[in-house]
Amino acid sequence: MHIKRIHPMSYALAALLGGFMPSHAGAATFPEKPVRVIIGFAPGGATDIQARLFAQRLTEETRHQFIVDNRPGAGSLIAASIAKDATPDGYTLLAVTTSYTIAPALRKKPPYDVVRDFQPISLMTKAPYLLVVNKGLRAKSMKDYIALMRSKPGTINHGVSGYGSLIHLGAEWLQEATGTKFNVITYKGTGPAMVAVMSNEVQSTFANTVSGGQYVKTGRLRALAVTTATRSKAFPDLPTMAESGAPGYDVNTWHGWLAPRNTPRALITRLNALLVKIVKAPETERQLESAGAEVIGSTPDEFRKLIADDIERWGRIIKQTGLGEK
Repeated sequence: MHIKRIHPMSYALAALLGGFMPSHAGAATFPEKPVRVIIGFAPGGATDIQARLFAQRLTEETRHQFIVDNRPGAGSLIAASIAKDATPDGYTLLAVTTSYTIAPALRKKPPYDVVRDFQPISLMTKAPYLLVVNKGLRAKSMKDYIALMRSKPGTINHGVSGYGSLIHLGAEWLQEATGTKFNVITYKGTGPAMVAVMSNEVQSTFANTVSGGQYVKTGRLRALAVTTATRSKAFPDLPTMAESGAPGYDVNTWHGWLAPRNTPRALITRLNALLVKIVKAPETERQLESAGAEVIGSTPDEFRKLIADDIERWGRIIKQTGLGEK
């Protein structure tokens, strides 16, 4: 029997090419072990709820666990820093929201580059925020709320999920747009902020329709308006901010997944296919839309463009409000 000899240089070439040779073959069978999904927010908020929903569906689809790892704090910088330094093999992912694109303008020297250090996988959903208040507050409408702030400036405490978060920027924009003033109280996530409103520790906050809608529907919180330029399909009777005395106001949040830089393209393609499949499954789509989210399921390139556009948009608003690091 003739045995073909393999030249030693072939082994050297294979070692040099490293991840590129097995990545395409491995992508077809990915995952083969548990996958960690890091998020920069506390349990109970919209990012956490959606990440856990998608992780559960991915676990069912692939028969390998997708495990959510909450690392709240520092405006989600902690979570992104951990994910940035992870091995780029597809087994550590980062679930992000709009706040991801705020960091470049908010901080002089963020510990990562939002464009260079991560690869977009898919933009999964978009959703408006609801302005929600403690049910004991005298304001029954957004116009009442604005009138109350104008008559007694600084008497309303408004909870936000982290300094410089999208919700914080939305709060600053609301005060500017209406010529009012409230006290901004910072929490580690939207979940703790909503608990604070229900206990009347603060009187109002912005709640994502996905995480806060359930409390509105059960009467534990009162919603006064939606933050987007158009009304929400899930809450069609709620007016927009622009309709209620905040002209031009338009804030929405999105949810997407990223992978560390240098993750093989074949794995990005595989992950994108998995995420798009599960987010567009009829059962998942119905669940998300009933909570007020708009299902997207984008390509990596479409998500990359959204990130670039948002970096420019929020950078402009941060400069106008003076919230960035001095």
